[in-house]
Amino acid sequence: MVSGKWVSAAVLLSVFFVAVGSEEEIISRFLERAKEKDFLEWMVGVRRKIHENPELGYEEFETSELIRAELDAMGVSYKHPFAVTGIVGSVGTGGPPRVALRADMDALAVQEGVEWEHKSKVPGKMHACGHDGHVAMLLGAAKILQENHENLQGTVLLVFQPAEEGGGGAKKMIEEGAVDDVEAIFGCHLDGEYPIGTVSSRAGPIMAASGFFEAVISGKGGHAAIPQHTIDPILAASNVIVSLQHLVSREADPLDSQVVTVAKFQGGDAFNVIPDSVTIGGTFRAFSKKSFHMLKQRIEEVIKGQAAVQRCSATVNFMENDRPAFLPMVNSQALHRHFTTVGSQLLGADHVLDRPPVMGAEDFAFFSEVMPAAFYYFVGMRNASSTAARPQAHSPLFRINEDALPYGVAIQAALAAHYLGGAATRPLTELTHDEL
Repeated sequence: MVSGKWVSAAVLLSVFFVAVGSEEEIISRFLERAKEKDFLEWMVGVRRKIHENPELGYEEFETSELIRAELDAMGVSYKHPFAVTGIVGSVGTGGPPRVALRADMDALAVQEGVEWEHKSKVPGKMHACGHDGHVAMLLGAAKILQENHENLQGTVLLVFQPAEEGGGGAKKMIEEGAVDDVEAIFGCHLDGEYPIGTVSSRAGPIMAASGFFEAVISGKGGHAAIPQHTIDPILAASNVIVSLQHLVSREADPLDSQVVTVAKFQGGDAFNVIPDSVTIGGTFRAFSKKSFHMLKQRIEEVIKGQAAVQRCSATVNFMENDRPAFLPMVNSQALHRHFTTVGSQLLGADHVLDRPPVMGAEDFAFFSEVMPAAFYYFVGMRNASSTAARPQAHSPLFRINEDALPYGVAIQAALAAHYLGGAATRPLTELTHDEL
């Protein structure tokens, strides 16, 4: 959690807003602009082009080219590449203070199950998590900010990031200097559980740390009719899976949310042959770094120990080179106040909602570890008249409600412009993190 005393945004009249109108007037203009017919049609068109041509992590070459073409058309300068395909645009003075807005670009290895005019043209790949919408919204925010660039009291960086889905794209962007000298960063995600016109978040931990594991349990194969001549790795793996569940139910504090899930079990392909080995794999999650690292240690100990009880051996791979572990996403307290103020002015206080933490993970957490302040929030996209949530992310039936895009555009532009307006008179907050 970020600590430090801020000048209240409610009483602060920044140079930006004094120059061109009240805070409420400027913020409302952002939303009005994003809802204009030509603006919305342009943004929807961009989103649909990306949706038709999904690209997996670090393969977003066409997506990156499209983004750069749109930035060129706006007259927005940028640097490229970061982390293979990433882009960082820049709007404003070019100098400090600097605030960043981030969108992820990658798709998923999912076969789209929705039949519509702009269905994915690439077999086995789909934007099933809304990243196509995130890119379109950040381009929309870029357009609005560029139209008002003469009034910005600092610089907004537009971070288009590859490989959020397990590839650690945020980590690579940081390592390559994409967000050097940035004092705050905002990230968002479209959300089918909350109505259009709402945004939701919370201070402190909002998403869990996440890691993956894969274990090979080796025994001695043989005929299923004479198991005494074998060392059965399937039996050993079954005991391992049951024991792993005890890590949460019997070792973790019930008030400290943790998850261990085995989602992969592969071994043998005959009904009457015990295999030589079995491979299992899964994920583990927690809201504190201490609990996360303890889970990791105990997962390895349990797998190896339970395998040994059944006379088997085991190797455990946490796959950190290919799938870097995500840290807990911890939202700045100060930025949460900022988010609440801006969101209330834009949408009304009753449309800025508190969101409970979720066990899902997000590599935006890498930014929260290295920057003075970071904040992640959700943009509602459920039709207000509907009580049913849209299909969950990562589903082949996932769909974006494009009517929500203007709200995502306006909140991003408003958060950045409002932040810069007060940054010059606000002491730099110190980097600290609290967890559940």
